[in-house]
Amino acid sequence: MEKIWLKNYPPGVPAEISISHLSSLVDLFEEATCKYADKVAYISMGREMTYRELDSLSRDFAGWLQSVGFRKGDRVALMMPNVLQYPVALFGTLRAGCVVVNVNPLYTPRELEHQLKDSGAKAIVILENFATTLEQVLVRTEVKHVVVTPMGEMLGLVKGTLVNFVVRHVKKLVPAWSLPESISFTTVLAAGRRHGMDKVTITQEDIAFLQYTGGTTGVSKGAVLAHANITSNVMQAYNWIKPLVVEGEEFIVTALPLYHIFALTANCLTFLMIGARNLLIANPRDIPGFVKEWSKYPITVSTGVNTLFNGLLNNPEFAKLDFSTMKLSLGGGMAVQAPVADRWKKVTKSPLLQAYGLTETSPAATINPLHLKDFNGSIGLPISSTEVSIRSDDGKEVPITQVGEICIHGPQVMKGYWQRPEETANVMTEDGFLRTGDMGYIDHEGFVFIVDRKKDMILVSGFNVYPNEVEEAVAMHEGVGDVAAIGVHDDNSGEAVKIFVVRKDPNLTAEELIKHCRQHLTGYKVPKQVEFRADLPRTNVGKILRRALKEGG
Repeated sequence: MEKIWLKNYPPGVPAEISISHLSSLVDLFEEATCKYADKVAYISMGREMTYRELDSLSRDFAGWLQSVGFRKGDRVALMMPNVLQYPVALFGTLRAGCVVVNVNPLYTPRELEHQLKDSGAKAIVILENFATTLEQVLVRTEVKHVVVTPMGEMLGLVKGTLVNFVVRHVKKLVPAWSLPESISFTTVLAAGRRHGMDKVTITQEDIAFLQYTGGTTGVSKGAVLAHANITSNVMQAYNWIKPLVVEGEEFIVTALPLYHIFALTANCLTFLMIGARNLLIANPRDIPGFVKEWSKYPITVSTGVNTLFNGLLNNPEFAKLDFSTMKLSLGGGMAVQAPVADRWKKVTKSPLLQAYGLTETSPAATINPLHLKDFNGSIGLPISSTEVSIRSDDGKEVPITQVGEICIHGPQVMKGYWQRPEETANVMTEDGFLRTGDMGYIDHEGFVFIVDRKKDMILVSGFNVYPNEVEEAVAMHEGVGDVAAIGVHDDNSGEAVKIFVVRKDPNLTAEELIKHCRQHLTGYKVPKQVEFRADLPRTNVGKILRRALKEGG
């Protein structure tokens, strides 16, 4: 298809990017920490960490990994919210030549066990709040080294002690746990400091992350993201924002978890590259607390999902903040709603623009031009070195404005799914495009629009929920005869999970089923609605027709 979108490219943004000057993400990191050594990199609960400290502490973490026998390519799981320990462990893992396996801290034991076993992770760094989950599955995994860290471990003696007391004894957020062989984060850093870090030769083709996602089916699988994939996406994002930002002067607020691919590439890596200050929000669900933190700093950039922006707008204190320094807010992960974007601009006097991508694309594929003053409903233009092709079911490209499946080609597209060649082949076309499963079209100006999803994935507050996984968990209840899960509209989260159940036990209640699901599924995957039926619509071969259920059949 003709590259019609080039005529609307932001001024100064190149159509192509190059990463030839970088051997890996580690190069990018070390250049940034050297260039901006004395500037603040991260702020968490009032504690500031400079780029120099980040360089030193991540070096210590890498030294510890090497001291206990970790080699290039070994996997290290990180299971933490937005605390200072996360970037230290993240960059330390990469500098040791190891592979980062990001884990959602809210996972149930079943979900955690699957990811640890599938990735073959040999170490895990976990916040103590979630250690009880690990305790239940550790013996069935290959994990040999467990690092447990309390919330306040890197906040300094006085502040850290206070935070840990409140988290443990006032808010009671740390269930009892026992992991006798575990060690503390502080112990790890001290050991690594004594050992020192040996420089590892890392290339762009080496794996940087196993970033887990449902892909096109319900089984969670690791998208293999090489250093080249992530480095490319960082350079693509950098080129896109470069005309708007001032290097060394930006201040980004990070409420989305850094273990999520959006915040990982955008907030953690791209804004690190330009020497920005990064305000970490450990619990974005606490909107009043989030607003209070925001009020202390001259924020210039924010990222988030529609539900987060909406939640802030619904807090009366948010509108009272000083937004004079704000330049941009970027929404992704789920569709940004026009009313939310309009309200956001009225309150903050800065635009809320939409971007689009997937875990499999590291994640950015399209972003709206930053010079746009108003929300246009599109997911933007293909970013540098990226092609978007709209294709029919038989793989042929469709004309402008015609709806088809959105397919993406570019250096940010994953190498494949970890140890799943068949699943990889299912999502890649013969000419190297990733089939996203999203349906959309390109208009005459080159802007891309999403109209629906081809696959049955449910999008709850920017997180993927796959019907197969929900159905499997529900079916574990002995009172369930059959089940189907779909997504339904929800004002708060965009979509919510609804299940249709054929009862085996006539006394089974919706409350009992939801309680059961909470034991086996992360909170956002738990059904919000339950409907009991005598039977479910099926195809002639017995497959449940979820689409018929969505249409009220």
